[in-house]
Amino acid sequence: MLAVAISPDGRLLASGSDDRDVRLWEISSRQCIATLQGYSNRVFSAALDPTKHFIASGGEDRIVRVWDISSGQCFKALEGHSSWVLSVAFSPDGYLLASSSEDRTIRLWEVSTGQCLDVLQGHTNWIQAVAFSPDGRLLVSSSEDRTIRLWEVSTGQCLNVLQGHSAWVRSVTFSPDGRLLASGSNDHSIRLWEVSTGQCLNVLQRGKALTYPVAFCPDGQILANSSNDQTIQLWDIDKGILIRALQGHSGNVSSIAFSPDGRLLLSGSDDETIKLWNVGTGTCLLTVRSDRPYERMNITGVKGLTMAQKEAFRILGAIEKYG
Repeated sequence: MLAVAISPDGRLLASGSDDRDVRLWEISSRQCIATLQGYSNRVFSAALDPTKHFIASGGEDRIVRVWDISSGQCFKALEGHSSWVLSVAFSPDGYLLASSSEDRTIRLWEVSTGQCLDVLQGHTNWIQAVAFSPDGRLLVSSSEDRTIRLWEVSTGQCLNVLQGHSAWVRSVTFSPDGRLLASGSNDHSIRLWEVSTGQCLNVLQRGKALTYPVAFCPDGQILANSSNDQTIQLWDIDKGILIRALQGHSGNVSSIAFSPDGRLLLSGSDDETIKLWNVGTGTCLLTVRSDRPYERMNITGVKGLTMAQKEAFRILGAIEKYG
């Protein structure tokens, strides 16, 4: 699972993965209620809009797609990026959609018309993440050029460039009150920044693990991050200390999202599962897995396949019975 996003009411979950599909899940029933198809390659990012009408997704085929939740149909296919789309984010009012790409640009789209309103340029390498401020006035981006940029949405102007990370900045997000930014990097650290000044207020060290997504709890007191060590960390922001580590995935944890009330945390992993965690206790409440391309296909006795081909089929869900 390369991306997970939760609806504002906490009822629905959207996921994107290597299997080229976007899936919509009902959290209460643990059921996949829609599979949105149209991508020719991997889906890297997904977002649910505040109005609960649309899902946005971006992937390897360079197209940003906006899906109608009620019909499961593609509402808009937004073309303009010249390389992989790595991140998508809706503005708080649902009017705008931001997308970032390996083409080193950010595009701002009008959701209702699909029109590209602005192209933000300044980063010198792939742009891994974008996020709107809670009031929608600012946009933040993080890049493999090791910087974070703050943009004014109305003018498209870059207001500040935050420097301090010594490797790729994989993720960035605003705190719920809009005063802070959190960024995660391949330099094994998380940095907390003051939005108004651009000052780095604290550095949380992750040991030798690479830091993937970061996410603020809605109350602004806890910061979650995931990494390539198969765990999720929960941090006390005021004290700058680790509260607990959530363990259970068997692959890199590539995406995380809090429920609107902050009591639950969702995580998506390379192990092809989505897990739902109780933030207060750290316990895993449920695990869901989407069907892989060859799920339950029996390759027992099939001739002409090499050992490597059989292993590839098994990884993609096929079964082979022995004895």
